[in-house]
Amino acid sequence: MAFNSADTAAFKNVWVFCEQRQGVMMPTTFELISEGRKLANELGVELCGILLGDNVDGIAAELGEYGADKVYVYNSPLLKDFTTDAYTKVIVEAVEELKPEVLLFGASNIGRDLAPRCAARLHTGLCADCTHLDIDMPNYKGFLREASTLPEERIEKLGTVMINREPHDVSRDLKMTRPAFGGHLMASIICPRFRPAMATVRPGVMKKRECKKNVEILHPAFELAAADIHTEVTETVKAAKKLVDLIGADFIVSVGRGISKDVEGGIKLAEELAEVLGGVVGSSRACVDAGWISADHQVGQTGKTVHPKVYVALGISGAIQHKAGM
Repeated sequence: MAFNSADTAAFKNVWVFCEQRQGVMMPTTFELISEGRKLANELGVELCGILLGDNVDGIAAELGEYGADKVYVYNSPLLKDFTTDAYTKVIVEAVEELKPEVLLFGASNIGRDLAPRCAARLHTGLCADCTHLDIDMPNYKGFLREASTLPEERIEKLGTVMINREPHDVSRDLKMTRPAFGGHLMASIICPRFRPAMATVRPGVMKKRECKKNVEILHPAFELAAADIHTEVTETVKAAKKLVDLIGADFIVSVGRGISKDVEGGIKLAEELAEVLGGVVGSSRACVDAGWISADHQVGQTGKTVHPKVYVALGISGAIQHKAGM
C-alpha cells in the first residue's frame, strides 16, 4: 500500500531520532527522549528511538534510562558517518513502514539538515527550532497562561480548529511552540492533516529526566547501497575554534547593550569574572547584532537556553526574549 501521510488514524507512537557521533550519543538525544516520554504518556502510546550508525547497539540501551520503550537500530558501514542521502533514505523508509504519529529531531546541524528532507519526502509538516511541546490540552493551556498574554477567554476556547469547513479536535495533535519574528512573538503550530507531526527542538530547552525502562532493541531489515549516497566523507576535521559551552555551564557572565560606552572593557570584565568563577561569557542578542561578540555566546529565545547555578547580567535590561533562554 502506498504511503499516505493524510491517513492520520493509521499512525501511532512517538519517535525520537537518536543522534550519535563517532559512537557517542549526543546530550540532546536524552533531552528529547525525556520529552518524548511525556508526550507518549499523554497519547497512551510507546516511545521509540531510531538510531543509525555502524555497530551502535552498545549505546542503544542508554535510551532506556530516560524512558524509551523500543529502539530501532539500523547498522551499516554506510551509516558510520552522517550523510544526508543515506540517513534520509533509511528514516523515510522506516517511517513509511512503521508509521509513527510524532517524530522529533534535535535542532543540531545534523537535525536541521535531516528533518526538512524527511518531511518533504513524507509530505508532512515540520516545525523548526521548537522550545515547547505539548499534547494534553490542560497542560498546553497552563503553558499559555504562564508564557503568553492571551486573554483567558481565548485560551479557554482553544481546542477546535476548522479544516475544510469541518471542525477538527486538536486533543491528539502535537502543539509545537517556537520563537517567531526575531523572538518578539511565540508561535504555536499544529499539523492536523498529516502525519507524522515533525519538529526540531532547540538543544538545552528540555530537561533530562531519568525514567528507567527495560528497553527493547530491534533491528528491522533495510536496504542501503553505495549507489544511494551521492556524497562521500573523505575526512572529519574537529573544529579548531574554542567552543562556548553555554548549555552545560554552571556559571555564566553575560553582557548586554549597557556596555556600549566601553565595549572592549565590558567584555574584558566579563571574561575575567567568568574565568574567576570557572564559567563562560554569554550575551544578549543586542551585542551579537552589533557585532561586539559572536553568536555562540547568545542567550535567549533566538540563542541558547541555559541552566546555570549563577547567572550574572552586565548591562542587560532583562527583556522577556532574553529571560526566556533561562
